[in-house]
Amino acid sequence: MQPDDELCYCYHISLRKLVNFSRRTKPQRHSQMSNCLGAGTGCGWCIPFLVRIADDPDHFTKEDLTPEQYAAARKDYITTKKPRNEF
Repeated sequence: MQPDDELCYCYHISLRKLVNFSRRTKPQRHSQMSNCLGAGTGCGWCIPFLVRIADDPDHFTKEDLTPEQYAAARKDYITTKKPRNEF
């Protein structure tokens, strides 16, 4: 994934915005990442990624996923109605 690719599809928030938010605010709790335009409060798919960004925004690995692979995995998450991820 590239910095301008969406990480939070529900609220259309880019990876760059989330990384910069984490660098700037240095959240003490993972749930504080939701202060960045509500990220993670929709379907919950992006929460594991938000946790990793909050833990270490400068060394966040983009999972070597393409935007298409990321979107397909999210679609599978939504259609299988898995329990919502939690902070």
